[in-house]
Amino acid sequence: MSDFDDDYENEEEETAAEETAADTPQIPQLTFAESRVLGCLMEKEVTTPQQYPLSLNSLHTACNQSSNRNPVTDLGTDEVEEAVESLRYKNLGMTVHQAGSRVSKTKHTIEDEFPYMTRSQQALMCVLMLRGQQTAGELRQRTERMHPFNDIQAVENQLQELIDNKPEPLVKRIPSGGGRRAVTYVHLLCGDVEIADMPHESIVAPTSAPAPQRPAPVANEKVEELEEEIADLRETVSALRAEIDDIKQQLGI
Repeated sequence: MSDFDDDYENEEEETAAEETAADTPQIPQLTFAESRVLGCLMEKEVTTPQQYPLSLNSLHTACNQSSNRNPVTDLGTDEVEEAVESLRYKNLGMTVHQAGSRVSKTKHTIEDEFPYMTRSQQALMCVLMLRGQQTAGELRQRTERMHPFNDIQAVENQLQELIDNKPEPLVKRIPSGGGRRAVTYVHLLCGDVEIADMPHESIVAPTSAPAPQRPAPVANEKVEELEEEIADLRETVSALRAEIDDIKQQLGI
């Protein structure tokens, strides 16, 4: 066989490989702002359904609220609007126009991109997008309002399904060790995450001082309940402010 024939066969193989790769569906890659917007839309659909879909003002407020967010951000309305447009292009969001309202609103369409993702998995992905790297125990507690899990094992089972997602995983498991206190999980909609890139919160700083005593479990639970109640009140106030802004905008005030 001539060199020409060899080159021709190689080109055919490369072309076939490229076509196969092009036919294989890939998960959309999001920027941080897009993941924050998508997470907020998924959260508010469940926690404040009476105000969903969200106007740009409400979505801007949700993205930058200080409760239930890590990190807390200060995104501009232009950044949020740009993220909304990008999510529409990536088949993860859509604009809706409701009767009697001059303000367009936005809803997520994650079920169109991931039709087999269950409500429990949506809750986990939502909290991972809004709060970053977390343990299974933290995820169980923080998804309570969106989808209650019976135990941590149930959370881990759903996380494993997200890890095993085809054609690409949606979640990554970060093993304990090397200073990390416990196994944690991160979403992969913004791309893969190296262990070296993990935030400092997951690292235990060396110290010679004795570890402080933990509060009694009952006290811990009470504090967590109060924190959740305060967070709920803050969300309600923020949502009402955004709704008032929408009304002012409609009235031209």
